[in-house]
Amino acid sequence: MPISETWLLPDGVADVLPEQAHIIESLRRHSLDFLASRGYQLVYTPFIEYIESLSSLSEANQDLDLVSFKVIDQLSGRLLGVRADITPQVARIDAHVHPVDGVARYCYAGTVLHTKPQNFSSSRTPLQLGAELYGHDSIEADVEMIDVMLGLLENAGELEHTHLDLGHVGLFRSLVKHAGLDKNTERTLHDLYQRKALPELEELTKTIASGQDFYALGRYAGDLDALQTHLSADILNDKTFKKAFDDLKQTVHAIQSRWNGLHIGIDVVELRSYHYHTGLMYAVYAPNRAAPLAQGGRYDGIGQHFGRARPATGFSCDLYALCAGQFAEIQTVVAPKGLEQTLIEAITAARQQGLRVVQLLGDDDLSSVPLATHQMVNANGQWVIESV
Repeated sequence: MPISETWLLPDGVADVLPEQAHIIESLRRHSLDFLASRGYQLVYTPFIEYIESLSSLSEANQDLDLVSFKVIDQLSGRLLGVRADITPQVARIDAHVHPVDGVARYCYAGTVLHTKPQNFSSSRTPLQLGAELYGHDSIEADVEMIDVMLGLLENAGELEHTHLDLGHVGLFRSLVKHAGLDKNTERTLHDLYQRKALPELEELTKTIASGQDFYALGRYAGDLDALQTHLSADILNDKTFKKAFDDLKQTVHAIQSRWNGLHIGIDVVELRSYHYHTGLMYAVYAPNRAAPLAQGGRYDGIGQHFGRARPATGFSCDLYALCAGQFAEIQTVVAPKGLEQTLIEAITAARQQGLRVVQLLGDDDLSSVPLATHQMVNANGQWVIESV
């Protein structure tokens, strides 16, 4: 590679410069403090580990395996994976490293690595922050997680004009089981729902069992009352389907009571990560952004790969995406060189107030600090700070 190109970074990888790094780090700290106040304990997970551990979800979600970088461990000769998602690592912690009886709440923040961007113009090295709740399969646990997610976004100043999207994979999954469909038909329906291809859906559902219900699911995906009206009595009396339907309605009511004025939408055929999630799914969208600000859902049994299957629900977000386009003006105070006691005390006091103070070195003057915004000067025996 020519030396003129050695400073270039791969596609989807970028430096974070001071003006934005300040914003991101501040948000990371405040977000983790907020999660701690809600009872979520911070964990740090390794950036790389054996692929068998990181692929605990890949049997159910092939997408995760596809975006994971893999390398050979020079010590053991075994295949290692660079984490593409922190959730499998937290599941390992909950199962074996830090097993607790009852409910466990964890939070985390760390860089993950993807083989390719997951959304248009997104980073391949997102700074993933999230929270997870293990050991409780009630709807109250899902409501808590959604409430925490919304609270975190509100603290970040990102909740205004946003839209909460709710779904439940249990509706489609229980309908497939009730109708006794084969895997090929299930995949075809899944694809039609994802593409919102109603004409094709209508044609297909004329030829399969419970076709009326599958068509109604797609046709009235955003209106629970209309959906209930057009579903057959047979499926409405199905125990599994009814529980999923009631859970979704209860969640809408609970979130509306907590977040008055929040726009909530329903999409019962939004089946992203369908083979991964097991129940409620939720995502927050903002205007002019294709990817969600934060998303999550229920993934019961996630620890089965580690020998301890537990109900679980959680969400995550990319701090880089949350802070996209935000830049901070970094104020820097330049103090003169010297060891006078009054000067040292003035510098210490300014730093304790949260100011960034740089003391000049050697024969340097103010011009040696190109980003200086203020300077410390002695006025009538008192050290004061003035704008440059």
